[in-house]
Amino acid sequence: MTQSTCSQNSLLPVDAVIPIIQRQRDFFASGQTRPLPQRLEQLRRLLAALDRHQDPILAAVATDLGKPHLEAYVGEVEAIRSEVRYAIKHLGQWVKPRTVATSLLQFPAQAWIQAEPLGVVLIIGPWNYPISLMLQPLVGAIAAGNCALLKPSEVTPNAAAVLAELVRDTFNPGWVTVVEGGIDTCQALLSQRFDHIFFTGGSAIGKVILRAAAPHLTPVTLELGGKSPCIVAADSDLDCAARRITWGKFFNGGQTCIAPDYLLVNREIAPALIARLKACITEFYSDNPQTSPDYGRIVSDRHFQRLVHLLESGTVVAGGQVDARDRYIAPTLLEGVTWADPVMQEEIFGPILPILTYDHLSAAIAQIQAQPKPLALYFFGRDRQQQQQVLQNTSSGGVCLNDTLLQVGVVTLPFGGVGASGMGTYHGKATFDTFSHSKSVVRRFFGFDPKFRYAPYQGKLAIFKRLLR
Repeated sequence: MTQSTCSQNSLLPVDAVIPIIQRQRDFFASGQTRPLPQRLEQLRRLLAALDRHQDPILAAVATDLGKPHLEAYVGEVEAIRSEVRYAIKHLGQWVKPRTVATSLLQFPAQAWIQAEPLGVVLIIGPWNYPISLMLQPLVGAIAAGNCALLKPSEVTPNAAAVLAELVRDTFNPGWVTVVEGGIDTCQALLSQRFDHIFFTGGSAIGKVILRAAAPHLTPVTLELGGKSPCIVAADSDLDCAARRITWGKFFNGGQTCIAPDYLLVNREIAPALIARLKACITEFYSDNPQTSPDYGRIVSDRHFQRLVHLLESGTVVAGGQVDARDRYIAPTLLEGVTWADPVMQEEIFGPILPILTYDHLSAAIAQIQAQPKPLALYFFGRDRQQQQQVLQNTSSGGVCLNDTLLQVGVVTLPFGGVGASGMGTYHGKATFDTFSHSKSVVRRFFGFDPKFRYAPYQGKLAIFKRLLR
């Protein structure tokens, strides 16, 4: 998905981490996070804080990422608001114990499942959506009754500062705290015991998180990424497909974990689709996207240089212009790419779109099956049978048919990866469930206590067999 936030130097003394965590443990032990009215109040406070800090948030991500105002509003502010509003509306139902059936063996008895908070959770966020991908999981953590420690990315320092200010102005520090810093701070945090770790970032650091969690047997949610394919069938509406692909790929300068990473296009329509993609790039961002107020920038010099190297793959058929001083890379289309090229060896995470072709859908599916499971998969085509063929023969975190990115905005759909693209889900109730333990409870009653369950067991097996059928 992104590179780790665990890099560069610490802004916080390492020895300061332990008392911060202990303060949260003491606060959780006080029981203040558990009552439903308290949880709802914190969510309402977060909703109000988003209103107060909206302008600083938009300014910060514009400075860090060159993020256009509309993209920042939709991706960084409204995405959180929708999560908070949904949680406030449904939390009363989520916390209710859920009754389940019992068998004759337990009669008379009641059984239910009740959600209980895990405790103190660590949320480590990325730089590509530095506000929303910190606060969206926080919504579920609060809703479930936990205390949370947030570690934002130092790669986007302005956004991290705004996030820290928002949290300080909104929450008791025992309930929610932001810790800014780099590798030293991150390592210090990971050396401590948490009740859950929620990480959004790249797979390499995801492995580091897992290793750090193992000694404490800490459960982990990993929101990673991968090379999300986009198949375009011959019967697609090419004008519509080109618009939706262009939008999804170059939104946030291509720095979106579920952006189409590469196209697999039916060979018959490839020239026509490429022509339409070129036209859409010009329509969206003008003949010179560098001057467009609607086109973002690469987050850092390091990522800029990584992406410039990927431009050496295949043949540039659109874009390709770069400006190191501005960290600008034009929306770029590549043809003649092979699976051996550098651009196909890693998640691109930038405004470069390789285009490969296929003759038969089964061949395109086989190419996808040969790669690690991606976070998202896109298919453009009218044929319902082909849609089912793709759904049944590929594995990915999520799928969107005939559009891009929109699946992430459905708050009722769990969002997460599978295999190399992650483990665990969130959004809506899934976030509440991620930060909750489903406690199973059985309550029996005195007064009815048949002796067949007790030793000696001779002659009682037939009774058990009848009861257990």
